[in-house]
Amino acid sequence: MKPKSFAGMRCSIAGALEQIGDRWTLLLIRDLSLGFGRYDDLRANTGIPAATLAARLKHLVEHEFVERVRYQVSPPRDEYRLTPKGLDLWKVGTALREWGDRWDATGFGAPSIEMVDRETGRPLSLALVDAETGIAIPHERAQLRPGPGADDDTFRLLNQRAGAGR
Repeated sequence: MKPKSFAGMRCSIAGALEQIGDRWTLLLIRDLSLGFGRYDDLRANTGIPAATLAARLKHLVEHEFVERVRYQVSPPRDEYRLTPKGLDLWKVGTALREWGDRWDATGFGAPSIEMVDRETGRPLSLALVDAETGIAIPHERAQLRPGPGADDDTFRLLNQRAGAGR
């Protein structure tokens, strides 16, 4: 059964999911972020079936998350590297990791990886940051409002939310 397409929806989350494709893609982005770019490494690290890996890498290249780079001429061998668009997904991976750590998504009782400040060694976490001041803002103060691309459905959705007292 083919999943429903989110193409054409005026929702950045739906659009991002449409481009990302599926859960394998995020695991590949994770490994590429860790510096693994060769096909065999990606396959071994994720356990992804060969046909699925080939299809996902093709998808990542087509959507400009990844580029193929030749590292050996004879025989020809390529590796995959994140583009700026792909690199920018680190926040998505970090958010999923933090959520998984908090709710013990693995069932192993403790996180396998922690993100720390390279200089101090102190733990780091994602935060909502005021774009002008750089100051972290608690999520309770965050509010959604219509953006420049909002349509009637967006206004209706946000007005409905406001009417529910949230």
